[in-house]
Order: sequence, then structure tokens, then C-alpha cells
Amino acid sequence: MTPADDPSEDNLAASGEDGLVASVLARYGVPPGWVVVGPGDDAAVLDLQEAGRPGVGGLVVSTDTLVEGQDFRRGWADGHDVGVKSAAQNFADVAAMGAVPRALVVSLAAPADLPTAWARALADGLAEECRRAGAVVVGGDVSRAGEIVVTGTALGMLEGVAPVRRDGARAGDVVALAGGTGSAAAGLALLEAGVLETGVLETGVLETGVLQAGVLQAGPGEQLARLVQGQLRPQPPYPAGPAAARAGATSMIDVSDGLIRDAARLAVDSGAVLDLEPAALTPSGALYRAAQWLADAGCDVDPDLPRRWVLTGGEDHALLATFPLQAPLPDGFRAIGRVHAPATGEPPGVRLAGVPWTGPTGWRHFSTP
Repeated sequence: MTPADDPSEDNLAASGEDGLVASVLARYGVPPGWVVVGPGDDAAVLDLQEAGRPGVGGLVVSTDTLVEGQDFRRGWADGHDVGVKSAAQNFADVAAMGAVPRALVVSLAAPADLPTAWARALADGLAEECRRAGAVVVGGDVSRAGEIVVTGTALGMLEGVAPVRRDGARAGDVVALAGGTGSAAAGLALLEAGVLETGVLETGVLETGVLQAGVLQAGPGEQLARLVQGQLRPQPPYPAGPAAARAGATSMIDVSDGLIRDAARLAVDSGAVLDLEPAALTPSGALYRAAQWLADAGCDVDPDLPRRWVLTGGEDHALLATFPLQAPLPDGFRAIGRVHAPATGEPPGVRLAGVPWTGPTGWRHFSTP
């Protein structure tokens, strides 16, 4: 019996995403010199021009998967939505390394009875987000499956900058954020509560109940509609990634699993503490409005929900970075905290207003319901 067949082994729910990744990476051995950044960061960086001499420049590669029922539902999202989201989550990882998105390869596995129109709409969404990112689709594959699975592999280029890793944050650095957090999580909560069926959004709606891009109308439901769009079709701040690299960012990450969770990843990899300032993370009026709508709809809502969306909600794909204290923050970034050395006996992690964070952190594959 091999270890992989041993019934006493923990399952994925027990080991968790981080435990799974750590155990897998241990099997790959030491990468060759032309692998500038290997597995474990937002994306890999390959120096293909001068193999064996890591340097400034190189190819950045990342991959992400969307699974029907886990990452989207056809009752909420049409093919166009899924195409935009697939491209966005892949290119966000490329930007988080300081690179410029250039190309995307996409694999579609789907049931045989999937309408061809859905697949064509997927291609339209991919093309739309590629245009926004300044990239193109260069290939892919199709296969049969029991549910829709879309896997994208993004390629980007480091243009005159070194890759920005997760492990470079140092005491004294400023913690800064490009983009916002909380909108996608609020949008998901609204979708789960049936907001599409109420007509409150006052916006163009497809027959499938999915919002069309660019048709948000003025009215009481506009803020809620924008939150739902944030879940269905996120818009990462791609230019902020290369700008951060040029400005001397010491570390950076795509906020996909929640601000606290991804800040903790930077902190642990850097052996530091990221102390976030609550005043810089005040929920928007739209988030409070969403929470009120959920309460009015009969959902169990606590007063802290908007703040929890900001701190632990994922899928907005903001960019979280650290910068030397004297470095001017590039356009699009705002300061939200500072980096400190851990106190005696304190593990690397996240503080909020000086207090170590012990609450929920964000999304965890295999364990988050």
C-alpha cells in the first residue's frame, strides 16, 4: 500500500488548502535556476531568455479554475459572466507579481447538453476582459465533464522590473491596498438571498436572471446591482501591479480569499506582522445598504456584517502590497496599515488596531461551507 492509498491519511477537508499545497510542493524538489519564483506565490516567474541567471524580466505564469456549483451557478451567471471572472482571477495573480498581462489559455470541460450559446458567451466574456487587461486568448482545450469546469492559464511579462514576491515585507513598511474589498462577498450574499428575483435592482436583466454589463440604471437598486456585478464580473486593478513594482513594493498579493487571510499569507511568508488600521477599512454605504436589504428580506444579519465583508470577503481581486516608508504610493493605492516585527512570542500574522486578529479570516477551500 502506498501512502496515497493509506486510509489513515487526512482528507482534503482535514488538511486544508494550505496543508495540501505544502505537502504537494515538497514532492517537486529544488527548481532549476531559471525558475525565478517557483510554486507557492501568486504566480511562477521563468527567466527563459537567460536560463540559470535569475534577473529582471521574465515570463509570469498562473492558473485558476472555476467549477460549476462551487464557484458559480448557472442561475446567477451566464457564460459571459464566467468568462470575465475566469480571465480576471487569472490576470489578477499576474498583476500581483508586478507583471503586465499578455495572454490567456483556457480549458472548458462541460456536459454534452450545455447550450452552444453558453460556450460562445464564455468566449465573449474572456475576450472582453482580455481587452480590458491588454491581453489576448492564444489557445485552449475542450472536454466532456459532468459539470462546467473552466480553467485559465495566464501569461504575463515583467517589463523592466523584478517580480514582487509575498515574502519581502519588512518592519516599518507601509501596507497599502489598490481596489476595494467586500463588494463581491456582499454581492454573493444578495444572490443567495434571491435578489435577482425581486426586481429591486432596477437594471437590465437577461432571461436567465443575470445582470447585463453596462446597463445599470439610476435608482434605489443601483448600489445593490453594482455589488452583484462585483461578484459576477470582478474588475481587478491590473495597472496597479506593475506600478507597485516600479515604486519599489517589497511584497504583494492578489486578495482573492479575504483581506485578513491574504494579509496573513504575506505576514507569514515575510516573518512579520501586518497591523491594519480600521479607519482605513470603513465599509461603504453600499455595503450597509446590502446588509439592510438582507435584514428586510428576513435574513439573519448582525450589525458587524458590512465590516466582516470588508475584512474577510473574497473575490474582489484587490492588490495588497507593502512599500518602504519613504516611498510614494503609486496611483490607485491607499495606506491601510504598517508592518511590524513580531513581539516576543508572537507569531507572524495580522493585527487590527494593534490587537492580534483571532476571528474568521476568509475563504478556505475544502473547509468553508
